Amino acid sequence: MSNTEDRFIDIEIKLAHQEHLVEALNQRIYEQQQQIDKLEQLCNLLVQHVRDQARNAGAAPLAHEPPPHY
Repeated sequence: MSNTEDRFIDIEIKLAHQEHLVEALNQRIYEQQQQIDKLEQLCNLLVQHVRDQARNAGAAPLAHEPPPHY
């Protein structure tokens, strides 16, 4: 093989590795976004649960508690 052919083969190998890496990174980003969506949903449910508990207990909202330094 000529030097030019060897260089093309090297470039094709590197390109294949790069394509594989991009696919793997895209998959990881997709998985992380799914996890973020689930965590946001869980946080929203927890906030709603705390609000519902405060209403049901007739407690004053948390904003009216004295600061911890008192």
